[in-house]
Amino acid sequence: MLIMHYGWDLLSKTKGLATAEDYFNNLLPSAKTLPTYGSLLNCYCKENMEEKALALFEEMDGMNFASTSLAFNNLMSLFMRLGKPEKVLPLVDEMKKRSISPNTVTYNIWMQSYAHLNDIDGAERVLEELKRENEDKLNWMTYSNLSVIYVKARLFEKAKLALKKLEEEMGSHDRVAYHFLISLYAGINDLNEVNRVWNSLKSAFPKTTNMSYLKMFQAFITLNDVNGFQICFEEWKSSCSSFDVRLANYAIRAFLGCGMIEDAESTLHWAVKRSSGPFFTALDMFMAHYLKDRKIDMALRYMEEAASEVKSNEWQPAPKRVTAFLKYFEEEKDVEGAEKFCKILKNFGGLDSNAYRLLLQTYVATGRTSPEMQKRMREDDIEMDSELGDLLQSVCPE
Repeated sequence: MLIMHYGWDLLSKTKGLATAEDYFNNLLPSAKTLPTYGSLLNCYCKENMEEKALALFEEMDGMNFASTSLAFNNLMSLFMRLGKPEKVLPLVDEMKKRSISPNTVTYNIWMQSYAHLNDIDGAERVLEELKRENEDKLNWMTYSNLSVIYVKARLFEKAKLALKKLEEEMGSHDRVAYHFLISLYAGINDLNEVNRVWNSLKSAFPKTTNMSYLKMFQAFITLNDVNGFQICFEEWKSSCSSFDVRLANYAIRAFLGCGMIEDAESTLHWAVKRSSGPFFTALDMFMAHYLKDRKIDMALRYMEEAASEVKSNEWQPAPKRVTAFLKYFEEEKDVEGAEKFCKILKNFGGLDSNAYRLLLQTYVATGRTSPEMQKRMREDDIEMDSELGDLLQSVCPE
């Protein structure tokens, strides 16, 4: 059975690109068609594999499979991700030579390439060509793309004009377009327009989705409007029929960022009542906050709470969080604290060579030894290197 485009992408993500390549190479010649070649090219481009993508494109070209905008768009997206916008323009020229009509995606990438080259006039010329030659391919996404370009160039008045054109093109029942408008108006610091669009969205749809609320949360925080955010958050809490942990997590992060610790904690308690979790992301945010403030007892409290929830190693603290904890104990010359932390960490299956290195450094900083350390490391299957060996020799001399 022929794998469709999304199937190739899923195969590459779940089984690895090598599996997708093997599948392609084992296809019968009759099955190696434009869609299968195009799907493999898409995988190469998404993985930023320039050399393989160009070689496959050349092979496709020789078979007359590079005759649509899709293959060119994939290469253009690849070059933009690789920070090579100058390579987009020759591809557009090549499409024109071959009489391959650009689609909306082509025009948007083309505009972005000019913007990345600091040529705003060039991006505007693309828009004019689109209006002149392919007006049927012009939609609200075109103006969204242009407004982003203007915002990044700090041309805010032009951005506002582009957003007005976006609104003209989008119609009244495109929820995603409303989301873009909210985010973009927040980006130019226009609270009045954000509120206007929000009210229009709520009028246009009988139900306000979790995603719409999330976009408004983000807009209020971008605008530093904490009061507006709180009002919107409370509105969501009172009206949401389906709990979405992403919104609770965003609110916790926002409250912690504003120093509103009680609000962050009450949000977590409310979320725990609404859902069975897990809440590892939220707990990790509290850890990070208290570590930053060097309130180690509070950080450990949330670490222990996470440890009590985790099942079958489904979550581990990020390496940077482990390092932050153990560096604190090293700086404070607190061996007992470091050992307590490592005991918790072992429950996650996260007691690795890096954690032991930092633990040993804490022992060295205090001048203390541990006769059992070598045995412990051996039982925990810690792979030794020269640095660990030297530290272990200091802590556990033979």
